[in-house]
Amino acid sequence: MNKDTARTTGATPDAALPALGFTGTLRWAWKQLTSMRIALFLLLLLAVAAVPGSLFPQRSANPAVVTTYLQDHPDSGPILDWFQLFDVYSSVWFSSIYLLLFISLIGCVTPRAIAHAKAVRAKPPATPRRLSRMPVYGTLEIPAGQTPGAAITPASAVADAAALLKKRGYRVDVRDADGDRPSVAAERGFSKELGNLVFHSSLIGVLVSVAVGGLFGYNGQKVIVEGDTFVNTLVGYDAFTPGTNFSDDQLEPYSIRLDAFDVQFDRAQESHYGQPLDFTASLTTQDGPDAEPRKQTLKVNAPIDIGGTSVYLVGNGYAPVITVRDGEGNIAVQGPVVTIPSDGLYTSLAVIKAPDARPDQLGFVGFFLPTAFVDEKGVSFSRDPDPFNPQLNLNSYAGDLGLDGGEPKNVYVLDTDNLTELNSRNSDNGGIVLGLGETYDLPEGKGSITFDGLKRYIAVDIHHDPAQLGALVFSVLALVGLSASLFIGRRRAWVRSGEHPDGRVLIEYGLLARGEDPRLPAEGAAVEKLLTSHWLAHPDKAGENQLQPAGATAAGTGAGTDGDNGKDNE
Repeated sequence: MNKDTARTTGATPDAALPALGFTGTLRWAWKQLTSMRIALFLLLLLAVAAVPGSLFPQRSANPAVVTTYLQDHPDSGPILDWFQLFDVYSSVWFSSIYLLLFISLIGCVTPRAIAHAKAVRAKPPATPRRLSRMPVYGTLEIPAGQTPGAAITPASAVADAAALLKKRGYRVDVRDADGDRPSVAAERGFSKELGNLVFHSSLIGVLVSVAVGGLFGYNGQKVIVEGDTFVNTLVGYDAFTPGTNFSDDQLEPYSIRLDAFDVQFDRAQESHYGQPLDFTASLTTQDGPDAEPRKQTLKVNAPIDIGGTSVYLVGNGYAPVITVRDGEGNIAVQGPVVTIPSDGLYTSLAVIKAPDARPDQLGFVGFFLPTAFVDEKGVSFSRDPDPFNPQLNLNSYAGDLGLDGGEPKNVYVLDTDNLTELNSRNSDNGGIVLGLGETYDLPEGKGSITFDGLKRYIAVDIHHDPAQLGALVFSVLALVGLSASLFIGRRRAWVRSGEHPDGRVLIEYGLLARGEDPRLPAEGAAVEKLLTSHWLAHPDKAGENQLQPAGATAAGTGAGTDGDNGKDNE
């Protein structure tokens, strides 16, 4: 309705709300972002946003699995990759939620901390005129002549009550000490709000710690065969995932040598026969080139700490020692070959590549059996995880391995597209079966392969997080703060005294909780007991010294008779 129409009809024109403007819009957005409601929503949203990280393979954990997933899902894979679902924790949308939560928590905590500091310095609120309206209320009377030689007056009674409440942890303030009806106001439970602030501040600390760890930390994986040494350099890792601000200078020049690896299998219980009981890696470590060697033991769930990193035992298996000679009689490959276990009996995939073989490159693929056994159909399988009868079963190939084009290849996969089969179960030459110490000559004079020996290996995960201690400290502080905010009650108490014409000193008290507090009646009973035991008061009248329900009054006390609401000061 416009002004002319309103003037004609006599109606009241609609109120026009002023435009917020750019500054007003920013102020409104900031207020919304820093509200506790939005902070809780962002915290929930961050938890939901982390779910895809457990549903889809992540490049930071295993790039090869992501590549395989994209190959197996040519239609949906690229779409998921566009939404960064294979890099959830470093994605734009996850980082945005993370950053907004960080800002929201800071905006929530800062004004509350300022308000709490002011509340701590402020005096307890004034005594309400009608204490009988408090949720917990009670009265006492001190008969005249109760303590000979030390007459109790309303002022001394209030002073005593203040001292008793102070011992109980209340912050007290005596009011109208020289008046006819002096009182004391008391307050406790500031640790509740302090715990709340510590909890939210610690969440910020955890977020900062996680961010610092992501910026300056790194993860790496390495397979170490018995007798081999790992040196903490970039080229020494099999896989390496650096933080955003990682620098080579962060790598401490330590070394780890695997002296021996021992696995204990269950041999006592028939139902669990052959199951692993314990894994023990005996290591020799050096903190630097000039440092003294140290003997250390690495176990599952018992990492070692060296050079600012934590080294975890995450896998193990067998590494057959082989020698491959080419068609010219030269050694093309010699040393341990890491195999990948596929079951609890350590039946393991074996892939051997000899790119230096001449005149043709050679490749082998098959399986390793720690304790080989042949069934009625002539199929070999392993009957025990310990190497009682180790055996290699291989197919051989000759041709181009595809390693000379510069394209990276998986060392545990043999691409046979450009290779010619020399041996297999289904060929006339049959497959290669090698026992320990045996040699097999390849067809067409292509060379030979020898099973020289057997070693074990371990797979370790090396983790460096410079903010790990900070995250732990802030997590503990968050739990402490949360416990304080949940179990500490914010309470206020008031005690008022007055003198009856017959010489009795009449006391009334009331308690009020800030928020819901089911333990408030118990606190009231404790305050009554404290006051009663101090003055040795005797409840001559049944109703006067008992806790009263909210809204009740104590007849005949001469106190608490004003008509004001007891919560006027709240």
